[in-house]
Amino acid sequence: MNANVLACALAVTLLAACSRTPSDAASTDAGAAARRGARLRIAVVPKGTTHEFWKSVHAGAVKASRELDVDVVWKGPLREDDLKAQIDVVASFVAQGVSGIVLAPLNDAALKAPVRAAAQAKIPVVVFDSDLAGDEHVSFVATDNHAAGKLAGEHLGRAIGDKGRVVMLRYQEGSASTQRREQGFLDAVRALPGVTMASENQYGGATTETAFKRSESLLLALGAAEGAIDGVFTPNESTTFGMLQALRKTNVARKVKLVGFDTSEKLLGALREGDIEALVVQHPFKMGYVAVKTMVAHLRGEPVEKRIDTGSRVVTKQDLDDPAVREIVSPDIARWLGE
Repeated sequence: MNANVLACALAVTLLAACSRTPSDAASTDAGAAARRGARLRIAVVPKGTTHEFWKSVHAGAVKASRELDVDVVWKGPLREDDLKAQIDVVASFVAQGVSGIVLAPLNDAALKAPVRAAAQAKIPVVVFDSDLAGDEHVSFVATDNHAAGKLAGEHLGRAIGDKGRVVMLRYQEGSASTQRREQGFLDAVRALPGVTMASENQYGGATTETAFKRSESLLLALGAAEGAIDGVFTPNESTTFGMLQALRKTNVARKVKLVGFDTSEKLLGALREGDIEALVVQHPFKMGYVAVKTMVAHLRGEPVEKRIDTGSRVVTKQDLDDPAVREIVSPDIARWLGE
């Protein structure tokens, strides 16, 4: 953790410790608030707010809030590499004394101190999407990311006939969810004696632009245009779209089998066109929905599971017209967010 992040985390802890008297802490005690019948106000803090994935999470959170008659406040950093902004958002919600925080941590270590500060202020935290070090959060709601990564590796192996050279473009350091996907993919591919990893240690970064630049450089360096690469795995929406653009620019889309992760309209269009071999999809709408429901259950004194798997599956072109798949990849966001 760099000095700036450490300073931010320490400031969060000191703010919570210094700004709350015992009576303040008691006033935000989750169980006491629920027993008094006070209206619950749940802060939902995503990793970012631009990717389609987070819009689906937001819609699911809104659906849960309406069903349970609670208030949800949605706020997170614009970009998924703005760690300081996410720490500041969590600190602000702690200072406001919200009933609970539902958090998708950008970094599995750096958000540990802000979550501890929330716990000390009697504000429970449910972590979702990406895991967090420590045990001060009440529940973790997410995809089994290692299993999802294995699905990707197994499918890519079949797509290239269980032989050839493949590339994995990682997302960014400190992201527990994508690290687990990457490890699951590697575990699956390494079980295939005919498959060789041509590259597995490069990072695309938090935006499509950085992922495209890294992908283009990788494809050039590894001789993809000359047929030296057979398949690629990318572990999230931005790396998948960045790699897709690079494959198209180098005229090897379809020749190089791309198995990506997550969805957007552009990715689904590329899947239907055949430029993407398959997408491993989560259920972001369900993730937001279950995370808020879990928090409200906890606040109302009900038992909750420590870890909740919201599921994943491989989607190919042939699956796109399946109503069950459409519900996952294209939820009715407008109904819940008014878009």
